[in-house]
Amino acid sequence: MPDNIKKNIGTRFTSAQIIPAGFLVLILIGAILLMLPFSTAKGETTSPLTALFTSTTSVCVTGLVVTDTFSHWSLFGKIVILGLIQLGGLGIIAVTSLIALLLQKRFSLRERVLIMDAFDLTSLSGLIRFLVKVIKGTFALELTGTAFYMIRFVPIYGPFKGLWVSFFTAVSAFCNAGLDVIGNDSLISFQDDPLLLTVTMCLIVLGGLGFVVWFDMVTGTYTAMEKHYGPIRIWKRLGEHTRLVIILTLSMIISGALLVFLLEYNNPETIGNMPLGQKILNSFFQSITFRTAGFATVPQQNLREATSFLGCFYMFVGGSPIGTAGGVKTVTLFVLFLNTLTYIKHKDSTTALDRNINNNLIRKASAIVAVNLFITITFTILLLITNKGLVLTDALYETTSAVATVGLSRNITPSLNGFGRIIIIVAMYLGRIGPISIALFFTGNRSSGKKTKLAEGKFYVG
Repeated sequence: MPDNIKKNIGTRFTSAQIIPAGFLVLILIGAILLMLPFSTAKGETTSPLTALFTSTTSVCVTGLVVTDTFSHWSLFGKIVILGLIQLGGLGIIAVTSLIALLLQKRFSLRERVLIMDAFDLTSLSGLIRFLVKVIKGTFALELTGTAFYMIRFVPIYGPFKGLWVSFFTAVSAFCNAGLDVIGNDSLISFQDDPLLLTVTMCLIVLGGLGFVVWFDMVTGTYTAMEKHYGPIRIWKRLGEHTRLVIILTLSMIISGALLVFLLEYNNPETIGNMPLGQKILNSFFQSITFRTAGFATVPQQNLREATSFLGCFYMFVGGSPIGTAGGVKTVTLFVLFLNTLTYIKHKDSTTALDRNINNNLIRKASAIVAVNLFITITFTILLLITNKGLVLTDALYETTSAVATVGLSRNITPSLNGFGRIIIIVAMYLGRIGPISIALFFTGNRSSGKKTKLAEGKFYVG
């Protein structure tokens, strides 16, 4: 149905062209604002490349920085960065649609299709209602996070600055941005604070679950309370996508935490000297932040080689679809895994949770993983070529973090030369809009009107 609608709209530009262009325009506007003298604490003009890098990392909710957010930017500059994070996290189309809603503007069919594509939905039914719930849910969770952060930050910074730091951190955590205005060492100074780390982990996970999963869980819980359902019945009434996302998210978090705990247990430069409870807490935090958050409670450059390569895998996977997280997404990779099992077991169709998986979805998943992998490898090689002395682990970690919009770094971002910074800027942009979107940007939804069925060729693989 959506494809037929798109063909009949007859618009000059497609969603695949408008959305990437919107992000690019926002990045450029942010860079111009950050170049202004009053955007910096010292009242000096920031170089265009640094301003562009900071604007890109904010809009693309990544978190990699070439200059310290805490000390370099003025209050105005930090407000600009926060605005870019919020706009980038929700998406350009969602924000402009919110403004249109506030102005009581009626949405045309073309605008509805644009919103549908922005959230990667498959139906126009209930679209505006979905958008309103996304906006309300986002602000509600960010304000709730702010309230919990204030318990810790107000006693440290006072009421006004404490509120500002709490709100900035909550928005950054929920949008999976990883930028902060606390200091120059992320959350390392709070690595023994269960309240702050738990709140941050909850916001990161909620942002990464995806909007569809939220609403399904909220609706399911509300119905269960009304009808007094038990846990098993509640679980069965959730949509198959929600159940799969929850299973995969818990599996990734627990497996990541266990592996980090085992690999870093005796590492004195990370969690080696911590008490057992603190080791477990920080292992869980590292597992969660790997998957697109960008906050750190231990120096990433001190992680062991095995942990760093493990982190690259978790960063590449990322969060779940239709949320604020980056990466190829959990469901995407799992669909490919299931398709592989289907071939090995000689089954006719790929299934998950007693449901068939559409072949078009499998093809889309294959394309997403293949293109992201190609971009990551290519940009890693380019980073090694242009930055002499850079080792493979650091380059791969940096590039994967950029493409997956994570924001973790082994402390090499500020030392990158101009070419290296441009490579990371492009990687962050591609990671936020999706590399496939660039191809669609130039081709739109064009297809040849006449379909020719060719004879089957004889090819060999494997």
